[in-house]
Amino acid sequence: MATPFESEVTVTVDGVAHTLTLDHRTTLLDALRDRLGVMAAKKGCDHGQCGSCTVLEDGRRVTTCLSLAVAHDGATLTTADGLADGDELHPVQQAFVDLDAFQCGYCTPGQVCSTVAMLDEAREGRPSHVTDDLTAEIALDDAEIRERLSGNLCRCGAYPNIIAAVHRVLGDTGSGGAR
Repeated sequence: MATPFESEVTVTVDGVAHTLTLDHRTTLLDALRDRLGVMAAKKGCDHGQCGSCTVLEDGRRVTTCLSLAVAHDGATLTTADGLADGDELHPVQQAFVDLDAFQCGYCTPGQVCSTVAMLDEAREGRPSHVTDDLTAEIALDDAEIRERLSGNLCRCGAYPNIIAAVHRVLGDTGSGGAR
């Protein structure tokens, strides 16, 4: 039974529905990790600055450490773990593995989720701060990729390989990255 300071929240995470009774102050990140045992979203800075906690809600990026769980009642969330199709990795996950787009791996789940969303955003024609021509099809060059993934930090500095992984998914070689 919920108290006046709690609410029942239902979320579907990686295809599995969960109903929880949560204090109104519980972040989505804490609900995922502490209540559901979903460890794909990482607690990095806990201030919305590093992107380690990023998951997808209906294909859009959510910084879970800044989001209250009660605001996501009824949401369908996908973590980096939920992107794979059984044993077959999502193309972004596979590119990260193939091109060593991580070192310690702590930021990788958030980086992967942000990359998936970023590719969808560009495909839908949504411009970024560095998009020159707002009427042309968006070309994901290195500057566009860097800008669109700038909310995700990698303390190890794996950025060249992350950019190379994005280019791999796009089917091109880009101008930087792993050699």
